[in-house]
Amino acid sequence: MTPACNTSHQSELRRLSLMGVLVTLGIVFGDIGTSPLYVMKAITGVNPGYDPDYIIGAVSCVIWTLTLQTTVKYILIALNASNKGEGGILALFALLRKRHRKWLYIIAATGAAALIADGVITPAITVTSAIEGLGIINPSIPVVPIVIAIILFIFILQQAGTKKIGRCFGPFMLLWFLMLGVLGAANIGNSPIILKAFNPWYAVRLLVSYPGWFLVLGAVFLCTTGAEALYSDLGHCGRKNISVSWIFVKVMLILNYLGQGAWLVAHTGTPLPDTNPFYAIMPHSMVIIGVIMSTEAAIIASQALLSGSFTIFSEAINLGLWPYLKIKYPSNEKGQLYIPAVNWTLLAGCLITVAVFRDSTRMEAAYGLAITVAMLMTTVLLTLWLRTRGLSRTVCGLFLVFFTTLEGIFFAANMFKFVHGGWFSILITGLVGAVMIIWFNATKVRSRLLKYRPLADCTDMIRAISNDTEIPKYASNLIYFSRSPEPDLVESKIIYSIVNKQPKRADHYFIIRLISDDAPDTLQYNVKDVVPGTIYLVTMRFGFRVSPLINIYFRQIVEDLVAAGRLDLTSTYPSLKAKHIPGDFRFIIIRRVFSTSSICNRRVTMLMQLHNMLRHLGITDQAAMCLDTSVVTQETVPLIINTSSPRRITPTP
Repeated sequence: MTPACNTSHQSELRRLSLMGVLVTLGIVFGDIGTSPLYVMKAITGVNPGYDPDYIIGAVSCVIWTLTLQTTVKYILIALNASNKGEGGILALFALLRKRHRKWLYIIAATGAAALIADGVITPAITVTSAIEGLGIINPSIPVVPIVIAIILFIFILQQAGTKKIGRCFGPFMLLWFLMLGVLGAANIGNSPIILKAFNPWYAVRLLVSYPGWFLVLGAVFLCTTGAEALYSDLGHCGRKNISVSWIFVKVMLILNYLGQGAWLVAHTGTPLPDTNPFYAIMPHSMVIIGVIMSTEAAIIASQALLSGSFTIFSEAINLGLWPYLKIKYPSNEKGQLYIPAVNWTLLAGCLITVAVFRDSTRMEAAYGLAITVAMLMTTVLLTLWLRTRGLSRTVCGLFLVFFTTLEGIFFAANMFKFVHGGWFSILITGLVGAVMIIWFNATKVRSRLLKYRPLADCTDMIRAISNDTEIPKYASNLIYFSRSPEPDLVESKIIYSIVNKQPKRADHYFIIRLISDDAPDTLQYNVKDVVPGTIYLVTMRFGFRVSPLINIYFRQIVEDLVAAGRLDLTSTYPSLKAKHIPGDFRFIIIRRVFSTSSICNRRVTMLMQLHNMLRHLGITDQAAMCLDTSVVTQETVPLIINTSSPRRITPTP
């Protein structure tokens, strides 16, 4: 986060208010709010020769899926599982990881990767479903070129930020949900029998009697695909605003599904090739307005998912799950960030999705499978969270069994679509998840194998170098970075760099310890005068949603030290000292490269080699810490890992 973040504005949005509810409609419910575009179409696609009982049972499945999956799990339970007000699977992981270190990262990485896959497919299917409504007006209208143009517009828009355009998201989504509800309510009269769908017995009867019930559930599940994003946006809008907004949103969604169902029941036995019930319930004169509204809603849903994807990668970087990426801040609104590499990669994924599947019916096969994986992973983490809240093992076990069974059934149902497109979302999930898991493991191995020395044992030598005028001065102020787990320890390579590699004389030595905090917005520091006036140990603590803008924050720390009289920045060169000119600063970044002379097992060797390869996905440490405009020296040192005793060469007899 930038220091200029408008935190007071953010706290206002989190409070329950009419404005907060309105903003929540625009930020949170775009994905789940566009599901009526394709859910009933997917349901009828499973059984084109449907009868009234089939439609009533399917709508009943939709109603109770929204109730159990979205209302109970996410609104009533997940929204309470906040990490200092922030939500989402990685925020939950950060909250729990100290208690379950060995395996929890796999759950978190898998869930986060599945959400990224969802972020690739959602813009493609929502925009395509919206534009396909033009076929009612003129079947010859080319859908794919229009879809590609809109998707390009969505992704190009990201680099400018969405602060201004985002202000109209809430009012528009209010109109969108009102349109859904009014159109649905107006069509229920076509077949009032559809109201039987409120009875869960009809859902159970459909699943028991219909041979293709797995395929039906695969289509029904699409109605709740935005629930995970709802939890992720907890930090933007607050639990109360989301909960109150959901009451209105759910009513409007159910009315629309009932209206589409009633229209389908009224047209039982009528051939409906390629007809989307969403547009069919509109008066013909309103279709063009419906297409425009649907397209705008699809753009808003896509925008919300892209912002969520940027947040996921930002959190993953700070939690050690992804290499450093370049992050930009288009505005000073909290949470407004833009990651170019992620934006253009997701754009490529969306365009590939459109090119491969071309129409929304085929995209439905690719949609839903990955998000069931994310929901299953969240269920596991929520179970652990419930346990930390003091709930009994029995209650936590019942929660785990109920929702893993429910989501497991949806997962199995979606697996029937694997060969028809589900492979695409699983492929994306697998690739992103593999990178996260490999990077996390490799980073942990590297950190574990670093050698440390007590800083107190080295202070006399460093002070002697600082006072040795025979050694050319390297810099007035010399700064190193440390990941030492303990404040009294320092990496051996830092001491080697100062003393052995090239004795580096300086007036002041700063060793900056960078600590990742499990809270989202932590931004704190403390300074210890190891040798007053010469050696300073600076500990910077960053929350997992805070970018390490070292150049900015270190300058602030130095200003505080000068103001407190703990540091004199005036250069010691006589010509500069006479003019009270401050001394120069030089940052030293030590890059540890895995050495081929290492003697270690095959797993460690492979992890280190993969780590070196994956580094190319990100940017340099210098760029990541915003040191581009500073004087930086990078020293490459070999990372030699010896986990077994090498042979010793012996002298010739």
